[in-house]
Amino acid sequence: MTSWHEGPRAGFDLETTGRDPLTARIVTATIVLVDGDGDVLEHHEWLADPGVDIPEGAAAIHGITTAHAQAHGLPAAEVVHGISAVLTRLFADGVPVLAFNARYDFTVLAQEGRRHAARVPVPSPVIDPYIMDKQADRYRRGKRTLTAMCEHYAVPFENAHTSAADVLATLRVGAVLAERFAFLRCPAADLHASLIVWADRQAANFEEYLRRTEPDAVIERAWPVVGSTADRPADRTAGRPGQRVGQYS
Repeated sequence: MTSWHEGPRAGFDLETTGRDPLTARIVTATIVLVDGDGDVLEHHEWLADPGVDIPEGAAAIHGITTAHAQAHGLPAAEVVHGISAVLTRLFADGVPVLAFNARYDFTVLAQEGRRHAARVPVPSPVIDPYIMDKQADRYRRGKRTLTAMCEHYAVPFENAHTSAADVLATLRVGAVLAERFAFLRCPAADLHASLIVWADRQAANFEEYLRRTEPDAVIERAWPVVGSTADRPADRTAGRPGQRVGQYS
């Protein structure tokens, strides 16, 4: 049996205008394809003019201001079509795509596809090191951010919160997790199916914890894409399990 981390795999990351994946707009995007040894085969990057102002809080994290995006970015629709074309090809070839907190990035992309009448791929197989780490080491204390995980697993990480740096770090963390935990070494399609179950359980466990003090708390279970606003109660979060909000990713 060949494990997903022994063959070609890709990483995907977005930097956006906001924390809620149902309303956030794409600002930058990166997709990197590597071979079984981790050597880069393809590197795709986009800078978008999102068509809305980029809040100062988001710009402070990823470094892209409204003025810069308007002056140098491609039209948002063109970026969404470009990202979708690359991902569609990778998924059609059976290449697993890694995304840290995948439900954020793939939900943003799905929403942008709806806004710009772009056909986005059904994301499969997807591999999410965030969900994998919680499953493998569920009682570890501390943060589960990409930066924290890179520190924990001794993965070099510079220029955090740029989409290119986040993609490379995600690919490296994913490989380390597979090497360290035997149950994560399996074909990509099998791991994708397991991640759906694990994401649901992690969200349910956090929801149960919250309901000790907040009886109406609801945590999003869907992975790797959450539904539209109409599909969820007003208080439901679409962020990662264990958080009450989304993220600038």
